[in-house]
Amino acid sequence: MTVLIVPPLDLSFPTLGPELADFIEDRCIFGPGSIAGEPAKLDAEKRAALYRLYEVYPKGHRLAGRRRFQRGALEWRKGMAKTEFAAWVTFAELHPEAPVRADGFNSQGDPVGRPVSFPFIPMMAVSQEQVSDLAYGVLKYIVENGPDNGIFDSSLERIIRLSSRGIEDGKVVPVANSPGGRDGALTTFQHFDEPHRLILPRAKEAHETMTANLTKRPLDDPWSFYTSTAGQPGQGSIQEGVRREAEKIEAGEIEDPAMFFFARWAGDEHKDLETIEQRIAAISDATGPAGEYGPGQFESIAKQWDRPDADAAYLERVWLNRWRKSNSQAFDMVRWNRLAPEYLPEGDQTPEGQRPGLARPGQKIPAGAFVTGGFDGARFRDATALVITEVSTGLQELVGLWERPDDVEDWEVPEDEVTQTLEWVMKTYSVWKIYCDPPHWTETIGSWALRWPDQIEEFFTQQYGRMAYTIREYVEAMDTGSIGWNPKHVNAAEFARHMGNAGRKDLRIRDDEDKPLWVMQKQSMELKFDAAMAATLAGKACLDARKTGAKPRTRRRSVIRRLA
Repeated sequence: MTVLIVPPLDLSFPTLGPELADFIEDRCIFGPGSIAGEPAKLDAEKRAALYRLYEVYPKGHRLAGRRRFQRGALEWRKGMAKTEFAAWVTFAELHPEAPVRADGFNSQGDPVGRPVSFPFIPMMAVSQEQVSDLAYGVLKYIVENGPDNGIFDSSLERIIRLSSRGIEDGKVVPVANSPGGRDGALTTFQHFDEPHRLILPRAKEAHETMTANLTKRPLDDPWSFYTSTAGQPGQGSIQEGVRREAEKIEAGEIEDPAMFFFARWAGDEHKDLETIEQRIAAISDATGPAGEYGPGQFESIAKQWDRPDADAAYLERVWLNRWRKSNSQAFDMVRWNRLAPEYLPEGDQTPEGQRPGLARPGQKIPAGAFVTGGFDGARFRDATALVITEVSTGLQELVGLWERPDDVEDWEVPEDEVTQTLEWVMKTYSVWKIYCDPPHWTETIGSWALRWPDQIEEFFTQQYGRMAYTIREYVEAMDTGSIGWNPKHVNAAEFARHMGNAGRKDLRIRDDEDKPLWVMQKQSMELKFDAAMAATLAGKACLDARKTGAKPRTRRRSVIRRLA
């Protein structure tokens, strides 16, 4: 098995874990399911995780008794009761008797626990419905059916802790993508459920707002808890950022980490998943010591690969907990974000069996460079993008992106800004051609063609046959490393997000190798990918320029004539 546990265990840090584990098993119950209502039972791995999550600074330290970690994250495969575990932790953070903060030390130097005074706890998921169905819903069941149900008042909108006088003494609220609503919250603990699904800008804004709120109650030592499965690489999810931070901790790039992270996934020895026995072994490896929750569970999971329409990449991601590109994702974002060979640290090389990376940090398109462009998007309620590609290097940069804000319904791309950006490109670079998708922009592109008649060219992306072969050319250019991108560019994050958002739709047309051709489509309605389409058009124009032997245009020199 493969695990990433950072920072490593340091026994000089005492923990509230043993006391808290006993409390959970005494006061909590299992949520909805086969053993609903039975007393909570922590397996060895969850107990160990709890110990790490509740480490405190030792007696004699300047921060004695304070929490060691401001954030904790578990990245385990689907079906490992992460949500239930999160509900138990949240229950303890809410309870008026739970030992969740240190209140001094005993004679052995172990911390003595106390509850939080008037806790405020937001629980976030990708949608309001999902909040109720996941950890918040489990917590609601626990407080309503557990032994302490008399000290809580619960509904779908909030769970209130009642004081001895029957008045509000703390609260848990469900949250879904609404940063403004949480801006003044005095948070003591917060939970992010399946943050690999939190990929939209408004979700990230909510996360930033909620994280900032943790500084408002320093006496209560607030912290954040993330429970997730591995996600799709390149989507820019909150979990992807958490995982990246954990990898930096492992690499020694963060000296005094404020986050505890624990991930487990099936190791590389389980690459071959052809037989059911091989899949069972991989699932067991990703599960760890907890084992099966019932006879034949692993075999039942392994048989899902045998369905004719099964998305093997999805199954590998959720059951083996491996970060994998879904079959519905257009581009390999692991490779997109991997460093190109010439930018790898000295002595490193591209892993065996993997194609070279496409990220070229430190390389940028200079002013005056010979470039091509791609333009795609809708005028209303969506997004529009302009990408350029340097012909000689294949380097791509997103120079313009206009997206409808999430909180605005009636919205239109500012045409004057788009035209001004195009004017800047024409003045700054030597432009061969810009391929433009005309629907929604017919009149505007027509006016551009009048100004730059030899450089603006219509390219209809809805002509599926032509577009499928265009995408194939673009992917082949990636495969050879002749197309790359600048991850240090000001718009790099948005560029990568759109590339990761692009979905794939197989056509009934097959190429000369009998492989299905495909076009781009949305993976879901809210995921915009216009920059990916613009990049494909810019890449196509670059390849066409190379094929035709195109050269930079000679700029006409002004001749000053003296009048007699």
